[in-house]
Amino acid sequence: MSRFKILYVEDDETLAFLTKDNLELNGFEIVCFADGKSALAAFNTESFDICIFDVMLPKLNGFELATAVRQVNKSVPILFLTAKTLKEDKLKGLRLGADDYLIKPFSIEELILKIEIFLKRSQINRSHDLNNIALGNALYDFKNLTITWHSKVVSLTQRESDLLLFLINNKNQIVTRETILNAIWGTNDYFMGRSLDVFISRLRKILENETTLKIENIHGIGFRFCIK
Repeated sequence: MSRFKILYVEDDETLAFLTKDNLELNGFEIVCFADGKSALAAFNTESFDICIFDVMLPKLNGFELATAVRQVNKSVPILFLTAKTLKEDKLKGLRLGADDYLIKPFSIEELILKIEIFLKRSQINRSHDLNNIALGNALYDFKNLTITWHSKVVSLTQRESDLLLFLINNKNQIVTRETILNAIWGTNDYFMGRSLDVFISRLRKILENETTLKIENIHGIGFRFCIK
């Protein structure tokens, strides 16, 4: 069985060595670069199961790299590792198409846990024989992470797809923020809550042309995905 392949970009040589070594000991294949430009060249020629990017990188920073990757592949999971603690920096990464982030210093156990969550969901998507889900005039392909209106196809990230499927499974019901965070992110804290708001906004933007759908904000409680 082939190992999962990870694109890891970190310009701190010591941290890169230790992280790469630990991930390889846990069975992952790691392709490591110290700058964004070299990593992007590799991404354009190779196939990866997940991307892990530091934010502060030479040549292309992590935000620029994530933007370029998303232009090529909308669904590959992107995880940011960053020493930045400002919430604006974290939210900027999510708005650019990242799926999650870890703040330095981080434990290798927490990093591996996040990687395994993403890979498990990706494998479920590929292995399950799921039918397309009709959303009004749109068709949601959970397996291939796309939404189609007539001839227009919109690609989702893995996190967007996870969240949308959860909302569909709880359609026309109020779901608390805590329930969503624990189910999708595995934790309930302030910054994950802000992450949820970003992803809700992105789904609303993606679904805005479908008038039969609405993600309602239930103030102080959570959300309700309404399907007419």
